[in-house]
Amino acid sequence: MGYDNFNQNNNAQNKGLLAAGWRPLNRDLDIGFFASIVVNDTWSLAKRSADFLSDVADALSRKQYAWWANILNVFSDSVQYEFNELWNYITPDPASPDRRHKDVLVAQTPIVQLVSRDSIPIEYVLNRLEEITMKNILEILGTPDLITQYYWERYFYYPTERFTTWERLEVLGYVSAYWKEYDIWVQVETYEKGKRQYTISAKDLAPLISKATYDVAVILSGYKSRVGKINSDYPIRSFSAEIQSFSDRVQQAILEEDRVTVLIDGAPGTGKTVWTQALAKEVLMPLGYVIFILDRDAVENFVPPSYLEKICLIINEADNLAKNRALESAQDNSTTEHILSLLDGTLYRSVIDEGGVHIEQKLVVLMTCNTTDRMDPALLRKGRVDFTYEFVHKFV
Repeated sequence: MGYDNFNQNNNAQNKGLLAAGWRPLNRDLDIGFFASIVVNDTWSLAKRSADFLSDVADALSRKQYAWWANILNVFSDSVQYEFNELWNYITPDPASPDRRHKDVLVAQTPIVQLVSRDSIPIEYVLNRLEEITMKNILEILGTPDLITQYYWERYFYYPTERFTTWERLEVLGYVSAYWKEYDIWVQVETYEKGKRQYTISAKDLAPLISKATYDVAVILSGYKSRVGKINSDYPIRSFSAEIQSFSDRVQQAILEEDRVTVLIDGAPGTGKTVWTQALAKEVLMPLGYVIFILDRDAVENFVPPSYLEKICLIINEADNLAKNRALESAQDNSTTEHILSLLDGTLYRSVIDEGGVHIEQKLVVLMTCNTTDRMDPALLRKGRVDFTYEFVHKFV
């Protein structure tokens, strides 16, 4: 692209940003910053200054034009471009995200589901959870203290008093926003078809993530996969006194331990599933746990998101998943190993993502089954399952 075409397109896009409410961000001279350049980068400063003065001299020395035309030529686009290059060099860049922040969360929006009959849409649902988490964090943060945009070698700022929603903010380049109270940066980029990527960085994101995911539940079960809220039609007090007492013991363990595994067995209709939902809603959700309800295919492919601090897994019909590997019917079943690695923590603690949020996770696993006879002994041994209980009465 030629210089003239580049400049015309640049001006057109800049005018689009100006029309959308953005304003040019002027770079101010910082004496301390300029002094450091003079001392530490003298040669580069001298060369850049000489290049600019040479352009000014060329503009003033044209013999085929009148003197006043040469003076006007000093303000031409080419000379202005060289001046901006020099000015940008001797002035500090506007504030930008601190790359040293250890906690980083990335989410794209909108998330589009690709429907397939061959697989559970785990990736879509987990991406959707990231998107919801990001949107909730931005809602909690509210209006930024600073909003800037860098586009085609020029900085703009957006008056914060005009800010309403992120969806209405025109994004052509890289948008950065800062909240002084939380010391948090958010960077926004736009991709094809209107898709945006939000990157949030902070020294400690865990408290905000906990607030953003409060009362969030995820179901991964065929075409019912969705992100929503946990629902329970039956409170714990509607169960027998023995089950209520058992629930109290489980609750105390959840308060004291980082990992708790509960296995409930009993005939169909005894209230095993509704009990897990009641415990999740009345005990785990108020403590900040994100609830994941998993079926067979989901368990086999599920890895807990690393940015969540507290996770509860509800696995129904576990006797059909964690089958005894000594049986011939379970020889080709890899789900048992996956469940064991989830309970042990080896699956999600063996590899750390250097670019993400690192949180020491608390994990609660609630499993139900009709019988323990077919389950792998390795899962039932002491140390993997903390509580077992048999539901014997029909639940009405």
